Amino acid sequence: MHPFLPAGFDFINAITKRGIRVIGDVHGDIQSFIHAASTDRFIIQLGDLVDYGPDSEATLHLMLQIMREGRGIFILGNHDRKLARVLNGRRPHIDSQLEKTLQQIAAGPHLLKQDVLATALNNAPAWIVLNHTIFVHGAFHPAVLRSSPYGATQRMTPVFSRALFGETTRHIQPDGYPERTLRWVDYIEAGYHVYCGHDNRSLNGLPYVRTGAKGGMATFLDLGAGKGGHLAWIDLAPETILPGRGAITALS
Repeated sequence: MHPFLPAGFDFINAITKRGIRVIGDVHGDIQSFIHAASTDRFIIQLGDLVDYGPDSEATLHLMLQIMREGRGIFILGNHDRKLARVLNGRRPHIDSQLEKTLQQIAAGPHLLKQDVLATALNNAPAWIVLNHTIFVHGAFHPAVLRSSPYGATQRMTPVFSRALFGETTRHIQPDGYPERTLRWVDYIEAGYHVYCGHDNRSLNGLPYVRTGAKGGMATFLDLGAGKGGHLAWIDLAPETILPGRGAITALS
């Protein structure tokens, strides 16, 4: 369990009583995040809190406050991991967006301490599995059903890579980024539903829903917040996730 959640926090009880609000990539869009977080439901934020938008510092501050109040948790995104590696003393390539985030943290009014942020990011799960519902930033890998979601800021494995960066082809796009594929949706078994961010696949300004070859489903909640788009969220009733109070498998 994340150390920022209250001592003795009962995750299953919180979801059973309140249901879940799943919030997509925020990317520093603090005003939209404030609005989305104004709920009695337990919040699962799908990662990429930082970079691009106007105030990553305030976004991080609000997410830490939400966790300390026992109102929610965030999943590690690839942009969050990049920030964590800098805070952990590693030296990844610092692009203009990460540099902007670091400047916002340094100049922000909440006086966020680097060690506190590093602890929050280092302990963020790379996915959450609740019965047949999976929450992940980038993409689903079948191994998430039997693997620990912790440690992605310290090491990279094929499962963590898929969870944070999605599934890619061997092709590079004209913008210099790897081409992403949605073949992974075909690996989702019937009866399972994956909620993810990372890829803005929407064709109509609404979350994109795709059914795979095996009958499993994926819902994409990245609608471009912080990049000129908007922040998306979906509310889930507890009975759709925990029928009969089924066991949580990836936050113990």
